[in-house]
Amino acid sequence: GRAVLLAGVAADIFAELQGLDVVPNTYFTTQRRVDALRSLQEKAATGSFIPASEAEKHGTVGAVARDAQGHLAAATSTGGFNNKPDGRVGDSPIIGAGTYARDGVCAVSCTGQGEIFIRRVAAYDLAARIHYAGQALEDAAKTLVFETLASHAIGAGLVALGAQGNPVAPYNTLGMYRGWITTEGQLVVATHKELHPMGPA
Repeated sequence: GRAVLLAGVAADIFAELQGLDVVPNTYFTTQRRVDALRSLQEKAATGSFIPASEAEKHGTVGAVARDAQGHLAAATSTGGFNNKPDGRVGDSPIIGAGTYARDGVCAVSCTGQGEIFIRRVAAYDLAARIHYAGQALEDAAKTLVFETLASHAIGAGLVALGAQGNPVAPYNTLGMYRGWITTEGQLVVATHKELHPMGPA
């Protein structure tokens, strides 16, 4: 069968063959991330117990979608958390950990400390709660974020769609940038608890 996950040089070659623009790694360096890295390194060097902010630790972009035929898809992009050890692989590229989609069940993209999402196989856990336990998407997502992941004392959130395209986006931090558009064209954006309907797209 076809490979599910490619890495390293082979992944770069595959991306080029698919017509994607390939840029040097320096393209992804921003002053904000450099400053965050310096801040975390200083905290580590001084033994500071001041917790890192979510912005200092990581920045994840997740997307989930349902097409007109009902097929579900999920994608997750991340720079990983700042000040990570060499060779560290997070949850974003691991199907079932930070990203998962299964037609007729759900599509989900997660954000938070990847190691915990890997250990809990969090994205697949959401689908299993729905498929095997018969839980509703919203109930399963809230349990995963506010109980399972919160029990590890980590900030966690996710965006997900159910089989019919119904969106959920629970998070246990102060806020999480999120937005969605319904099949009727209703656009919603939010940063904190309050939702902001934007009318038809």
